Amino acid sequence: MVRRFRGESHNKVDSKGRVSIPASFRRVLEAGDPAWTEGLNPELVIVYGDHRRAYLECYTMDAIAEVDAKIDALPRGSMERKMLQRLFHGQSFPTAVDETGRLVLPAKLRQKIDLQDEAFFIAAGDTFQIWKPETYEQEELAKTDAWLDDLPDDFDPLILLDGGKAG
Repeated sequence: MVRRFRGESHNKVDSKGRVSIPASFRRVLEAGDPAWTEGLNPELVIVYGDHRRAYLECYTMDAIAEVDAKIDALPRGSMERKMLQRLFHGQSFPTAVDETGRLVLPAKLRQKIDLQDEAFFIAAGDTFQIWKPETYEQEELAKTDAWLDDLPDDFDPLILLDGGKAG
């Protein structure tokens, strides 16, 4: 069974861009890196994407390999393949967790999402996202609240897993 990222965390970012990854996230990164063995640091790929993306999406090596395979299956020379290559290959940053369980986020990535003193980590299944906390609260929590506000008070989200519809 594939391990999934779960949970959320607020972590400090130092002046060099170092930020601790939640311990449970590190275990998933290890499990999702075929080259990882005890004593090595797991690798991952951070996709920062285009100007519309206000967060960093962190992929395990297995998860990004799955995305790469789907991109490679598209017709060579197609606009879809070219654009997805640009978004997932060109606008990404391969890295590894350091010996102390931290990521070093380059200034370019921090500036892109206006990350300063604190980072908000949130699980997204086989990836996790890094947000500026205020941006997450303003943008994503508002979307969740709006979605929930349109549903009946007794709505059970699990119905969506069986092909049901919200609202």
